[in-house]
Amino acid sequence: MSMRLRPLARQLPAGLIRFDPATLRANSGDAWMATALPEAVAFPRTTTQVSKILAFCHRRRIPVTTRGGGRGYVGGCVAVRGGLVLSLIRMRRILEISKSDGVAVVQPGVITSQLASAVARKNLFYPPDPASLKESTIGGNIATNAGGPRCLKYGVTRNYVLGLEVVLADGTVVRFGSRTHKNRTGFDLVGLMTGSEGMLGVVTEATLRLLPLPPARSALLAEFSSVKQAAKGVQTILGSGFLPCALEIADRFTLAAARRANPNAPRGESLLIVEFDGSAAGVRADLNGVSRILRRSCQRLVTATGAKSCEQLWQIRRGFSYALRDTGLVKLNEDVTVPRGRVLDLFRLTARIQKKHRIPISSFGHAGDGNIHVNLMAPVGTRYNDPRMHRILDELFRGVLTMDGVISGEHGIGLAKKPWWAKAVAREVRLVHFRIKRALDGAGVLNPGKFI
Repeated sequence: MSMRLRPLARQLPAGLIRFDPATLRANSGDAWMATALPEAVAFPRTTTQVSKILAFCHRRRIPVTTRGGGRGYVGGCVAVRGGLVLSLIRMRRILEISKSDGVAVVQPGVITSQLASAVARKNLFYPPDPASLKESTIGGNIATNAGGPRCLKYGVTRNYVLGLEVVLADGTVVRFGSRTHKNRTGFDLVGLMTGSEGMLGVVTEATLRLLPLPPARSALLAEFSSVKQAAKGVQTILGSGFLPCALEIADRFTLAAARRANPNAPRGESLLIVEFDGSAAGVRADLNGVSRILRRSCQRLVTATGAKSCEQLWQIRRGFSYALRDTGLVKLNEDVTVPRGRVLDLFRLTARIQKKHRIPISSFGHAGDGNIHVNLMAPVGTRYNDPRMHRILDELFRGVLTMDGVISGEHGIGLAKKPWWAKAVAREVRLVHFRIKRALDGAGVLNPGKFI
């Protein structure tokens, strides 16, 4: 047992802090490749318990790394400096769903899909839909400002966070924002916390904006002879005045992997999946209009109307990651984002990197907002600090930055992208980050060892 955390364990209910090796291992990593064993893991159920834990660790300068569902891709919840992992997975209550106010009040351990289902039963809609929505928590989504396919029309997690209860590094409990849908009182501290990757405070409650549930859905899947044709299709759709709720693209390697896993997967060299939601008449009109546009250039087009049929098309998209895993290679999942008009240039960049370094690359994702998941398919046994992979990633990130893009659209920086932080962000802006961190966590106890 960690001697410096023994007194804290005695101050809290029995079993709230655990030291056994199995629990430490289970909370040592996320969906990325790095792991580090903490000294202990805490499982608080209340804000008061979180406050007591942070106050204790702050006084003794013990590192605290907050953890949600552990589904991040950048090592953000890896306790690289040891200390305590603060798991919020037991704070999983939906406290309120108000149809009249259009809000939900939840604890941070609520699973994203469970919230979406709960509000849908009341004919309400929580749009953010990260790929990990069946496993990731609302707290983790807030920490990374998670996105997903519906970002094109509805925006990211930040657009739905109205208020937060936050425990600061020294144990102080504060409330930012409100339950109103507009609030211009003071600085946007809700926005500051959203995407802060556990380095500025610990969210213990969130008030989230809800929308009316769209009554109808339609979707289409279009296969193309090249990714160039698919990328042109994206520009044509948006340039014609249509605003899908989702607009996804996939390349040749991704579809080949999908076909090995499922013989009925699309046969083209690239594809687009386009979804619309809204009124029944509106989604039919949008589906027909975009179908007419894409038929001029695509090889095959499949349409769907209604939730069940649309979900059948989305199963193809959701199966990509599993199909890539089944190749037996190590998937290094990057979430680079370029201006929407540079999506084709990004695919050209990945093609050059693939040819030069003789490494398979799978690229797919959110074409409508330029956020493409570029997956380096590395040999079995590859580690996160492999020098060759570092060189390839450096070439990818440098190329993206020359396109006025960014090295992360939704996963965050964490450990995985820490080596490129100084290249991606100007010195003056890095200094602002440092000053904010120092103001809110001068002792540096919250999630140390990451990009700040």
